[in-house]
Amino acid sequence: MGAEWITALQTACPEVEVRPGEPMAEHVSFRLGGPAAAMAFPNSEEQVRQLLAFCDARKITPLILGAGTNVLPPDGGLETLVLCLKGGLMTLERQGDCIVVGAGVTMAQAAAFAADQGLAGLEFAHGIPGTMGGGVYMNAGAYGGELCRVCVETTVLRNGAFVTVAGEDQGFSYRHSTFQDDGSVILRVVCRLTPDDPEAIRERMRELAQRRRTSQPLELPSAGSTFKRPVGGYAAALIEQAGLKGFRVGGASVSTKHAGFVVNDNGATCADVLALIAAVQKKVLEQSGIQLEPEVRIL
Repeated sequence: MGAEWITALQTACPEVEVRPGEPMAEHVSFRLGGPAAAMAFPNSEEQVRQLLAFCDARKITPLILGAGTNVLPPDGGLETLVLCLKGGLMTLERQGDCIVVGAGVTMAQAAAFAADQGLAGLEFAHGIPGTMGGGVYMNAGAYGGELCRVCVETTVLRNGAFVTVAGEDQGFSYRHSTFQDDGSVILRVVCRLTPDDPEAIRERMRELAQRRRTSQPLELPSAGSTFKRPVGGYAAALIEQAGLKGFRVGGASVSTKHAGFVVNDNGATCADVLALIAAVQKKVLEQSGIQLEPEVRIL
């Protein structure tokens, strides 16, 4: 793909900031990966529509990026357009016992807003570092909570049209939504919450934050839990039982604090992380007969 399309994009969408050759490492929590051919930063749903229309006309398959907390970009970069929604789609308002949240709002921001409004149900999400768009896309969860339990409606762009998907049509299951399958781009979500005392909500968030700080390697670049929870067990326990805590490939290692996390603690490359994931899968399969499936999205 030649570079002329980038100039054409800047001409077609002059109000959108477009950065050619933008390093992916600056936009993903793993802090690795080569440059994107170009990265666009839309500030409205209409700008997202314009960008997607341009890609459709040019037969470009774009990558939609939120906070980049669950993705692993390649060392050689991406020969496509990346649409970075974090910080751009920032709707955040209350409607009765619901909140309407733009896809670019972080889960922490949404949870804090809900607490200020005296609405409970998003406490579990306060420590998850991704955006609400990315969270709904993968039905993010932690400490017994999942977005599927509160997300009642999602507005998306699908085939150039704004579409609202509600209830069971969102197709939620463990770390999955229908939006992973149908090419939809999430724009905003509606979460139905429960009235409660704001201070009680904040106290629950403080307790969960303390549990995270003591059990997870938050000080090191990672993509959070590297593997999905297998049926009948926990990935971290299986990895630890296989003697892999601290196991290293290049600049990546299995966290000594939480075996479910692969961390970038010494200038890791994507190749290091992929090799480490494969080695962990192989050893755990040999030891337990269980095939671990990556939760991190490998681009």
